[in-house]
Amino acid sequence: MLSQTAEYALRAALVLAHHDPVSLVAADIAATAHVPPDYLAKVMQALRRGGLVRSRRGYHGGFSLSRPATAITILDVIHAVEPTGRLHECPLGLACHESGLCALHRSLDEATAAFERHLAGLTLAAVLRTVPGERPMGLPAERDSALDVPGGGE
Repeated sequence: MLSQTAEYALRAALVLAHHDPVSLVAADIAATAHVPPDYLAKVMQALRRGGLVRSRRGYHGGFSLSRPATAITILDVIHAVEPTGRLHECPLGLACHESGLCALHRSLDEATAAFERHLAGLTLAAVLRTVPGERPMGLPAERDSALDVPGGGE
């Protein structure tokens, strides 16, 4: 259901949420999130443009969340890289459907709306604490001390 870009953005955002408020360099994010470094650059740029992450240059530089993980939803992350597609008119362009969506496309749009509502209610912080002892992408229960130091991984 999600594109590779959205998947990579979610992984990167969860890594940043796990290490919040520490800034992480792109290489550390890529390695932890299992995202190709070149692709990560594109994803991080989109997340920054979307207002979800900030970047700083220099010794203590790197990427960090722009607001708490409790205030960033899964839908926020997805919309930063590629908005989900809602249907407003019949994709077939049939004259008999000009007044609204046909039954098929109305059902598909309702399913998309339900999916968006669910993701809008799910924050990064909630995903990190869903099941005790189980962490997304194998993130450790405690933060990695090698990445906790300012400028860690540089």
